[in-house]
Amino acid sequence: MQASSSMPRAFLLLTKPGIILGNALTAVAGFALGSYGTFRPLLFLAELIGLSLIIASACVSNNYIDRKADQKMERTKNRALATGVISPRQALLFAVFLGGSGTCVLFFFVNALSALIALSGFLAYIGLYSFSKYKTVHGTLIGSLAGAVPPIVGYTAAGNRLDLTALIFFTMLVFWQMPHFYAIAIYRLREYQAASIPVLPAIKGIHAAKVQMILYCLAFIAISMLLGVVHRFGMAYFGLTAVLGFGWLSLAIAGLHSKDDFVWARTMFTVSLVVILGLSIFITIASLI
Repeated sequence: MQASSSMPRAFLLLTKPGIILGNALTAVAGFALGSYGTFRPLLFLAELIGLSLIIASACVSNNYIDRKADQKMERTKNRALATGVISPRQALLFAVFLGGSGTCVLFFFVNALSALIALSGFLAYIGLYSFSKYKTVHGTLIGSLAGAVPPIVGYTAAGNRLDLTALIFFTMLVFWQMPHFYAIAIYRLREYQAASIPVLPAIKGIHAAKVQMILYCLAFIAISMLLGVVHRFGMAYFGLTAVLGFGWLSLAIAGLHSKDDFVWARTMFTVSLVVILGLSIFITIASLI
């Protein structure tokens, strides 16, 4: 009975609820950005449900692909597929159900463009990132391209269009993800090495990763400012972007001389979440008032 009662939770954890929540946050900002002051609650709800189901499907599929590597990493060795609580066949059927349901919701209740973009992100994450991360140091960049898709799904859901604002917002999320994921790669370095995943800190060294993080922070600040210019957010947005962006950049630069790289990397990771949370909330509010 105990094993049976834990099965729903095991399936839920396969979907990585934290990742769904994080992506939903940026998708909310994307929807607000694309609404241009006209917010449609039912359309928003359909977009959020459909997108969340597709993200869940991608996470379950990724768990399936990573099940062997997960057994070698302390952080992931207790996942349901790694321990055998859920079989590979069950996981694949679950992923197909989630992905099919999400696609139908987006196609029939939102628009075909949003469904197509969401599926493109799914294929990029599963078909490119999930396999390339075992073969190339550029897996992180490939993953960041897939990770920047959810806010664009939100944007196209609201306006059924792709334009310069969508491209800038997409690029902004790509640049944000790189320092974010490099921070994870540094403080989880030993686990990635144990699983033979060639993340940048493991192949080129931690210092090289730090330099890249600084460059990406600079690029993130620049593209975030450009979003404010194109969308005419006003001085409050530029002020918030400057405080959050340059604060994050200062921490990245301080990392060049950090005495404990793992503690510093964890701090970089936490601050990255504050940065994207702060900007997403502001973009959502500013776009709807």
